[in-house]
Amino acid sequence: MDQRALDAVERHGTGAHGVRLLAGTLHLHRELELALARFLGAEDAIVYSSGYMANVATVGALVGPGDVIIGDVYNHASILDGYRLSGADVITYAHNDLADLERALKKAGDAGRLVVTDAVFSMDGDVADLPGIVDLCERYDAPLMVDEAHSLGVLGDTGRGITEHFGLDPDRVDVKMGTLSKTVPSAGGYVAGSRDLVFALKNNARGWMFSAAATPAQIAAAKAAIEVIEAAPERVRELRARTTRYRERLRALGFDTLTGETPVVPVICGSAEQAGAMARLCQLDGLFVQPIVYPAVPRTLPRLRTIVNLDHSEADLDTAVDVLEKAGRACGLLP
Repeated sequence: MDQRALDAVERHGTGAHGVRLLAGTLHLHRELELALARFLGAEDAIVYSSGYMANVATVGALVGPGDVIIGDVYNHASILDGYRLSGADVITYAHNDLADLERALKKAGDAGRLVVTDAVFSMDGDVADLPGIVDLCERYDAPLMVDEAHSLGVLGDTGRGITEHFGLDPDRVDVKMGTLSKTVPSAGGYVAGSRDLVFALKNNARGWMFSAAATPAQIAAAKAAIEVIEAAPERVRELRARTTRYRERLRALGFDTLTGETPVVPVICGSAEQAGAMARLCQLDGLFVQPIVYPAVPRTLPRLRTIVNLDHSEADLDTAVDVLEKAGRACGLLP
């Protein structure tokens, strides 16, 4: 990946060269978009210069005043900002609650609708009930947008995300959004779907039309990462195994890690003050971890947010558990 980025800089320079509609589109951009589309089982894709912009601009392009957005109450902040800028009415449903989603769909009536959910929720690490969500969206004829920021390269036997995880046809998700800054170690965001969807976004998503393109190095690194995920699915399985072992060790000590099954592993604390004290002790002991408190999470669920990646050896993760245990006992989180 590093060499691909260096090659791109040597050939195309470091700059964005402008917006994509004018001088900003290189062969690299289209190669990445087509690679993403193939990997995700879509007809086409569009790459944005950030994941945040991908959500904000896409939501704003697909719905507007008079339409209704229906979203999980735990959706990412970038999705919420897309709600606000779109001018559409918003109905939220209780987290991962299919009965409440159906209530919201009924309430929306015949208005233009868009259902939006994270695939993996970024603070809890749990997985959306996509089979149930898809069934409801199809029953009520509502298009579905899924944010795969934390599921690309993580869920599914080959890392293709939540549809592979549940064995669903990718075509049943209309708008497949994700980032290029997590499992894909670059920067940017994307939306994959039908050719008509991508055409509409390239002509209506103002955050794409009027933002500078992602730089050559970013795009080249992202495409190389997709190729690595595709060529080495065993890395996805290894990440899953290390995460499971780490989470089970924390739970065995008595930590509350909620119900997630992904590399986002929260450690729930009793108060915001306790979360802050835990983080300080961990950092002093060589473990970089940060407290997450209201308004990023509910007041009743302050936490440390830990995330496993393949750079963490089992020895690294064992050390992290030991440091967390020591801090937990010092702060009264563990007996």
